[in-house]
Amino acid sequence: MHRLKYLQLVDYIMSLVEEEKLSINDRLPSLAQLTSRLKISKETALKGLNYLSEKGIIESEYRKGYYLKRIKQHLPYRVCLILDKMNILRDQVYQSFLETIKDHADVDVFFHHHNFKVFEKLVEENLNNYTHFVIVTYFKEDPATVLSKIPPHKRVIIDHRENTLEDEHTCIYQDHKSDIRDSLTTLLPQLEKYRRLVLVVPPEAFHASDLIEGFESFAAQYNKEYRIIHGINEKTTQKGDAYITFNRYDKDDVDIIKITRKKNWKLGKDIGLISYNDTAVKEVLENGITVISSDFRKMGEEAAKAILNRTTVTLRDPAKVIIRNSL
Repeated sequence: MHRLKYLQLVDYIMSLVEEEKLSINDRLPSLAQLTSRLKISKETALKGLNYLSEKGIIESEYRKGYYLKRIKQHLPYRVCLILDKMNILRDQVYQSFLETIKDHADVDVFFHHHNFKVFEKLVEENLNNYTHFVIVTYFKEDPATVLSKIPPHKRVIIDHRENTLEDEHTCIYQDHKSDIRDSLTTLLPQLEKYRRLVLVVPPEAFHASDLIEGFESFAAQYNKEYRIIHGINEKTTQKGDAYITFNRYDKDDVDIIKITRKKNWKLGKDIGLISYNDTAVKEVLENGITVISSDFRKMGEEAAKAILNRTTVTLRDPAKVIIRNSL
């Protein structure tokens, strides 16, 4: 019965369009007007408005009302893709997501740049406009209160697992603590020739604590001498060390290579380098840089599949090791 009632509102709005009483970008009658004209409850009216919003026929504007945006539904899904930033790795997520969900969804992409207020506004102003939200978080603040405003079946979180969320929702994530521990274990034969391991991790990195914990766990298990630093400089860079770098702009890699050249050391013999996240440049730089890297294309693909298959999945995207000349 409820379904028939909220479809009554849908039919009414579409009849206004057919009678040319409502045009693109026109504001819909208010919620009070709709409930009065159709003799339906506020709850039922909101169900009808949400249905039209999800189909992309109308859009809500925060504290203003609903507006007609298109006459017919084009595709079955409308996705709000909220990324933290755009770089080579995020582009891989974005492109693979689009390739997988193409012909089934309209996708709008937004960026929060780790600004919690921007993120909060993006979610709150678009809650009724999309069938799904695909989100990369990474904030100093706990985003659980904002994420909880999105119904769990509409929420897909990628890259980072938000452990404070208790409901079931789709999550495709990296486990940085396990990844560094498992990857260095794989690289044990190559690491034998180095006297010490040095983790170079910027203190502001969102993954810093997980990386350090996994790194120290590995060092303790295999009795490895180690050091943790926040940046590279010539005075502290020593022959016989193997460096694991995690810098989003790869500056630490460049600094290590410069120092190696200046001191006439051989990368992969006198000094080792393991870099996080593979790029085309790392494949050829100094005849190849060894990397620990997640499959970001798979991350985007699995997020799209979860929407298309209407399933709720929790999936770890484990890092892989690519061994090259730098180790």
